[in-house]
Amino acid sequence: MKTYQHLFFDLDHTLWDYDKNVQESLSELFEIFQLQNFGILDFKTFLDAFYQVNFKLWAMYDVGKLDKIRLREVRFKLIFEKAGARDNAVPKEMEDDFMHRTSSKPHLLPYSKEILDYLRPNYRMHIITNGFNESQALKMKSSGLTPYFDFVVTSETTGHKKPDPRIFKYLLDKLSVNATDCIMIGDNPNSDILGAIRSNIDQVFFDPHEKGIDHKPTHTIRHLKELEGIF
Repeated sequence: MKTYQHLFFDLDHTLWDYDKNVQESLSELFEIFQLQNFGILDFKTFLDAFYQVNFKLWAMYDVGKLDKIRLREVRFKLIFEKAGARDNAVPKEMEDDFMHRTSSKPHLLPYSKEILDYLRPNYRMHIITNGFNESQALKMKSSGLTPYFDFVVTSETTGHKKPDPRIFKYLLDKLSVNATDCIMIGDNPNSDILGAIRSNIDQVFFDPHEKGIDHKPTHTIRHLKELEGIF
């Protein structure tokens, strides 16, 4: 079995339970801001609108068609429109509240802590994420992930987003190691797996919902505990 020195992890949807943390936060915001008074009929309507809008905005961000400032400016305005709000008078503090509230949530995907405890004695571990600096740092602190990782590399810091090989090269150079010494673990077929393939880094595709992938990853797992069979 091939040996590695460094493990690169994605954060959202791989270790940090994005869906649970976001849904919990949005439920709280729905009540705090009394969104029924804006004409949004129920929480499900609000949640569905969030996912539709947020997915499109992040897809634009990932290919450089939208920057961080603009994404945050328009997100809830578009969500309110999609949810059928009577007007677009989004409470001005909602975006900041959402960002801080969600990033402060502690929920991790099953076996996250267990597998990191298992891996820590034998490997150095790092995060590569397309998320924003302040929110990713808070997510890691709030969920107890910070002590496990040596470096947290973000697209905001490097100026490059996965799957651009330059974000992977940034970490390889920082560690002064070869690509063959490392492996990438993530859930996104494009940003995580294709990005690692382009960088000549082995990959573990985390596919808990069995969505499949067009590329051929080095390994595929359905839950994080399966990493014990690889490392």
